[in-house]
Amino acid sequence: MDEQNIFRRELVDVQGVPVFWGMAEEWSQVETFEARPDDLLIATYPKSGTTWLSEIVDLIYNNGDTEKCKRDAIYNRVPFMEFIIPGISSGIEQLQNVQSPRLVKTHLPVQLLPSSFWKNNCKMIYVARNAKDVAVSYYYFYQMAKIHPDPGTWEEFLESFMAGKVCFGSWYDHVKGWWEKKKDYHILYLFYEDMKENPKCEIQKLLKFLEKDMPEETVAKIVHHTSFDVMKQNPSANYTTLDNGEMDHSVSPFMRKGISGDWKNKFTVAQYERFEEDYKNKMKGSTLKFRSEI
Repeated sequence: MDEQNIFRRELVDVQGVPVFWGMAEEWSQVETFEARPDDLLIATYPKSGTTWLSEIVDLIYNNGDTEKCKRDAIYNRVPFMEFIIPGISSGIEQLQNVQSPRLVKTHLPVQLLPSSFWKNNCKMIYVARNAKDVAVSYYYFYQMAKIHPDPGTWEEFLESFMAGKVCFGSWYDHVKGWWEKKKDYHILYLFYEDMKENPKCEIQKLLKFLEKDMPEETVAKIVHHTSFDVMKQNPSANYTTLDNGEMDHSVSPFMRKGISGDWKNKFTVAQYERFEEDYKNKMKGSTLKFRSEI
């Protein structure tokens, strides 16, 4: 299939959630995916610290051995389950060839997750990041990762984001759906802003959740190795190993800023006010609270 046919195609709805065309075409494969009881699922809405968390968890699984964690690109160490480009790549196929215990990445909202994860009572880690920073980061990502449709102007993209007309649907539904689900399942729910503010404390939560013990100095090593500046320079974590046709880092690097509060550089006062109003409505009744800066 030539590049023209793969990139900048419109999203396709699966059960009311917009996703990439390839995923929609092969949806039955995703739906029937067989989780294993010792799978660890890393779930996020896009641009919420997925790669960061994946790198931390891979280091925990490898006892802090940073060389081992350079064995391959992050998207091969933690395959993106539902990402399928027919005839070219499939997260499902990739995972079938991975030995247990597997690390599995997903951006699916809770209602679309293959039921085998619930049946097997798999452990899951969810990271949520404040909506305004996600919107800004997602806009730049849409520009550089050409599997997405064209984002249009920032103004247009922000409207699409608020309406849930972006890949993986509504941020509001996504963070709330996973938040509710943690009452009944093995889900550790983390916040990007907490990870930024005190990475060591959040890594200790992960260790406890994963029932692993680690010496202080190994934890310190993981904190250092997964800091934004170190990861940005690490080809096995920063996506520079992908073909420029797929992700154009000259438009915007995959690892752009990695800070909290960058939305202030992008939102106009009017956009901010409109966003906050809409946010209040959509988050009404939820016990979920976010910090939009540290």
